[in-house]
Amino acid sequence: MSAARESKFSIKERVISLFGSKNKTESVNVITDAKPKRGIKDFIDSLIIAFVIAMFIRTFFISAYRIPSGSMEDTLLIGDHILASKIHYIVSDPKFGDIAVFEYPLEPDKDFIKRVIGEPGDRIRFEGKTIYRNGERLTEPYAKFYTMFGDDFREFTVPGGYYLMLGDNRDTSFDGRYWGFVPRNAFKGKSLIIYFSLAGKGLALNRMFSLTR
Repeated sequence: MSAARESKFSIKERVISLFGSKNKTESVNVITDAKPKRGIKDFIDSLIIAFVIAMFIRTFFISAYRIPSGSMEDTLLIGDHILASKIHYIVSDPKFGDIAVFEYPLEPDKDFIKRVIGEPGDRIRFEGKTIYRNGERLTEPYAKFYTMFGDDFREFTVPGGYYLMLGDNRDTSFDGRYWGFVPRNAFKGKSLIIYFSLAGKGLALNRMFSLTR
């Protein structure tokens, strides 16, 4: 082979080594074109994962409710939107003072929200606007009254496995004083926080993200 032919091949090899072959260039172009498609796929996958996580949390941990009546005023107002913990009453029993969401015993397809006033075995006594629990007078800063008239005197023991639920707005609340006790298995969640509110004439920013107690 002549020196000129060797030189020609040598130059060609150098060009290939510096710039790569046509096939290599094409493969780079293919990878470049695939990047946007992978980005869209990743975005869609992220949305699906976020949706699944949100549904999982909603199903097993948290539920959202809107307050439709004034039975819990001034603690909860019409137009308040709350989050309630589902898992709370899976791992523990309702306690005195809890604000809880439960199935209305006479119509289980309806959800009510009231405050736990009597636990199983508690001795409850009504005297006008005053309630005694196991012989001790309750101090209830959350209770609201419109009139001077209270409940008739009565005394009873909360049955085992049941709870006495009352609204904070005592003069207007349709609660356990009228329809009885709530069974343990009817509890759906403990109220945690007001996450949004349209109480009053518009957006009530001062009520948003406040704990319910």
